[in-house]
Amino acid sequence: MYEKRNEAAAEALNHPLKLLTRAQFAALGGDAVAYVRPVSGAVLATMIHDAEFEAESDYQLVMSADGTPLLVTDTEDGVLDWLGDKNLGLATLH
Repeated sequence: MYEKRNEAAAEALNHPLKLLTRAQFAALGGDAVAYVRPVSGAVLATMIHDAEFEAESDYQLVMSADGTPLLVTDTEDGVLDWLGDKNLGLATLH
């Protein structure tokens, strides 16, 4: 048996987070959520202009939820050491 939902009930299922702008959604994490992303030196050079990176090298980039770069290091251990004294939640990227 198929039952059609009424429109008011369907609208009630919309989660308020779906109505946020991209900026509002990013601000939810503020300075409490970060993610780690492997990135080449060539890409970093386009993102961070006041530093020099070896174009062929791979780096680990830690970014806050709002997209602000927090740390650039050349090893995963460097990220873990830096995160050791920070009160951040890490999000995984898919």
